[in-house]
This record gives sequence, C-alpha cells and structure tokens, in this order.
Amino acid sequence: MTATETHTDRTRWIALYVLCAGVLMIVLDATIVNVALPTIQKDLGFSQSNLAWVVNAYLIAFGGLLLLAGRLGDLLGQLRVFLVGLTVFTGASLLCALADSQGLLIGARFVQGIGGALTSAVVLGMIVTMFPQPREQAKAIGVYGFVASAGGSIGLLLGGILTQAINWHWIFFVNVPIGIATGMLARRLVPNRPGLGFAQGADLPGAVLLTSGLMLGVYTILGINEHGWGSAQTLGLGALSLALLTAFVARQARIPNPLMPLRLFRSRNVSGANVVIVFLVVGMFGMFFLGALYLERILGYDALEIGLAYLPATLVMGTMSLRVSGPAAMRFGPRRVLVVSLAALGAAMVLFARTPVDGHYVTDVLPIMVLFGFGAGLGFPTLVGLAMSGATPSDSGLASGLINTSPQVGGAVGLAVLATLASERTKTLLGDGHSALSALNSGFHLAYLIGAALVVAAIAVALVVITPGPPAMAGHGPAAEREAEGEARAEVAYAEAG
Repeated sequence: MTATETHTDRTRWIALYVLCAGVLMIVLDATIVNVALPTIQKDLGFSQSNLAWVVNAYLIAFGGLLLLAGRLGDLLGQLRVFLVGLTVFTGASLLCALADSQGLLIGARFVQGIGGALTSAVVLGMIVTMFPQPREQAKAIGVYGFVASAGGSIGLLLGGILTQAINWHWIFFVNVPIGIATGMLARRLVPNRPGLGFAQGADLPGAVLLTSGLMLGVYTILGINEHGWGSAQTLGLGALSLALLTAFVARQARIPNPLMPLRLFRSRNVSGANVVIVFLVVGMFGMFFLGALYLERILGYDALEIGLAYLPATLVMGTMSLRVSGPAAMRFGPRRVLVVSLAALGAAMVLFARTPVDGHYVTDVLPIMVLFGFGAGLGFPTLVGLAMSGATPSDSGLASGLINTSPQVGGAVGLAVLATLASERTKTLLGDGHSALSALNSGFHLAYLIGAALVVAAIAVALVVITPGPPAMAGHGPAAEREAEGEARAEVAYAEAG
C-alpha cells in the first residue's frame, strides 16, 4: 500500500468516526432528555400532559421526515443534506438550551427533530459508499451499530450527570460544540458525491403524502396512552394516516420517476431485516424504558444510578459491535448470527420478567444487562448490513432512511402497546388487593414477556425470509452491478442531452 493509499484509508476511517459522532449526538438526545424531564417540568411549570410534548414534538418531526430525508440525500447529495441537518439540529439545540418558556422549548424541539432526521437518515448511505468492500463495510457498520444501539444507555448516564451536577439546560448546550466540530470535520473529510438531481425523483405530491402520513401516524401513536386505542381520535387519525401512506405507495408504483423506487423492497433480506427490526425494537424499547422504570420506581435508583446500571450493557455492546459482529457475520453468515443475537435478547427479556420487588443489582439485573449487551451488539450491525444489502448507489439514502424509520415507528407503536398493557395489568392487580409495588412490577413483567414473544416472531421471520449464506453488502452482486451500470448510462445520456 502506497503512502497516498494509506492516507486515503486513514481519512475514510476518521470520516466514519466524524459521521458517527453526529449520529451519537442525535441518539443521545432521545434518552438524555427523558432523564431531565422532571427538572424541566418543575423549572418551566409544565403540566403532566404538556410535558409529554417536549418529547413528542421531537418524535413527530423526526419519525415523519426520515424516509423523505434519506431520499433527498440521494437526489441532492448526502453530504449536503447531512450538513444542513446538522446545522438545523445544532441551532435548535441552542434554542432549547436558552428556552425560558414552554412554547419556545416545544417549538425548538420540533425543529430539532427536523434536523435530526436530515442528519441521521443519510449516514448509512454515506458509510456503505465510502466502504464498498464487504469486510471493511461490515467493520464500518459495526461501528455505526454500536453508536446507534448503545447511545441510548450512554444518554441515561450523561443525562443523569449533567442534570444533577449542573442543570437541564446543559443537556442541550453540549450539542452545540459537538455539532460545530462535526460539521467542520465532515466538510473536510467526507467525500462530497453529487446527487442524482430532482429530475430523478422530484415528486412533490408524493413527498407531501409521505411526510403527512408518517407525521400523522406518529402523532396518533403518541396519543394512544391519553385517548385510548378505541377512541374516535385514534381510529380516525390512524385510518387517515394509513390512507395517506397507501396513496403514496400507489403513486410510487405508477409514476416514471418515483420519490421512493419500490424495487428496494423486492430484496428478501431488505424486507426481512426491516420486519425483524420492527418486532425487535418493541421488545427492546420495553426492556430499555420499562426496565429503567423498574430501577427507579421499584428499586429506588436515581437518574445517575440508572445510567450506571446500564453501563455494563453498553460495554458488552461495544465489544460485540466493534470486535465480533462483523467477523462473525462474514464467517457464519448473517442469518445465523442474527438468530443467536435474537435468542440472547429474548432470554434477557424472560429473565427481566422474573425480577423481584426486593431485587439486587448483581444477582437480578447485571446478568440481564450482559445478555442485553451481547444480543444487541451482535445483532444490530448484522441487521443494518442486511437492510442495506439491496441498496444501489442511487437509493442508498432511501435504504438508510428506511432502516432508521422502522425502529422509530415500531418502537413508538410497541412502547404504546406495552405501556398500556402493563398499566392495565397493574390496575387489575391493585383492584385485587395486591400491594402497589407488586402490582407495578407485575405490569412490567407482562410487558417483558410480550416483548420476548415478539422476539420469537422475529426469529421466525429471520429463518423464513432472510436468505442463508454470506452477507450481501450494499452495492454488490449482479443486480446491484446491473443497476449501477444502468445509472451510469442514464447519467451520461442526461449530460449529453443537457
């Protein structure tokens, strides 16, 4: 390897870490805010119902724009969309940090969600383009997988430290220097590949249908706890959301230059991986958020202690993502690795369903955290690789947006379902005369068992839908090569015509 090649290779890996720093900042934001909510409520005088909008305003914008943001990266250039998103997210973080009223904080959180969607939706597309060789790509996706899956538990720890040591404003202030540094380094290090241009998919009506359908869907899901599953609002808005999304898919199937080329979903690995993610994140969200509530409400942990309790899971997750997942998938095939990881996560959920009211961390919680870290660290990079395996250079941003949208929407639905069922179980037991702690803990147990059942369903999907054999990386294989050649010919013809 020449000195120039060595420098180029080193630059690519540094660029990967820069991109992952941007992703980490956004992933952290989800849990770091949850830790600070009680302090924010007290400081700004939020009611309990209004406080939910500090989280919901962000989630509606973020979940609703991910798919569109990914496709915009394909059309306008992924680095350009990443930098715009990073600028919006960083500026909105500063507004959040300076907010002295409820309206300003909620509005800034909505804008922050827009920036988060633009930033995170295109990162995977840039990674698979920078690392086209299968072995390198698996390693790079392992780094991304660790950041994306472990960022939540890191956020619990960092949120506890900042909130208790300084104040809640600093959970947003920390984003500002990180965002500025990430943007400056990305401009220097990340290759600036041009997009396809709006002529290849400037479908404005489709963009309106997609964004409004997803935003309305996320809004409906977030309102289930307050309004109930059978309420007129839930059923009406849910039906309208489905109608908008159905109209979008129908439009994409018949127009010549669709915003979302449906060919991506013909791949069994892509479709199967996204279905597995939806099933999996329901259980993982239940374990992550309801597990944190178990530590807080049953065992009496404070915010910092909860973050420290999840630290072993983060350390194991990092080891599996960075050291084991990629080589294991290359050697044994992604399907086998995925099934092992899902089995470990299912076992962790079953063990969590046995935690007692008077539990001890070392005997009752620590083994679960180790299993959780093992399963998530081994499986998430494998799932990402499978979900990106059908992507060509022209739709890698779309595939990246899809892999981000699946856990967001699936997690929102799952958490609403699990929280509702757990609450109903707790109310029933309280009515039967059980103690408050026992009833609350039994509600959590029901949620963990449902999550474990969904992981079993995910294993079935992996075995039936996902193809065995070596991993197919993004942009590889005969189909991808033919597609890339066709794109190259089309670009030449377009340039000559212009």
